[in-house]
Amino acid sequence: MPRKKNEFHTVGQIAERLRRPLHRVLYVVRERRIEPVCRAGQTRMFDENAVKRIEAELDRIDQRKNSVR
Repeated sequence: MPRKKNEFHTVGQIAERLRRPLHRVLYVVRERRIEPVCRAGQTRMFDENAVKRIEAELDRIDQRKNSVR
């Protein structure tokens, strides 16, 4: 199902969607300095571009990790 343009996601939703552990998503957001597009109270909200960047960064980490073995 196509995603709406103005749909925002929390880090928990991103982790669930990407089927990755929450701590890894949080790590990428923090270390790669991926900024939320807005906040709902204290909750950081990310757009589709951020989700794609987070996924790409996680994939890059996995590739590096697997190439070392």
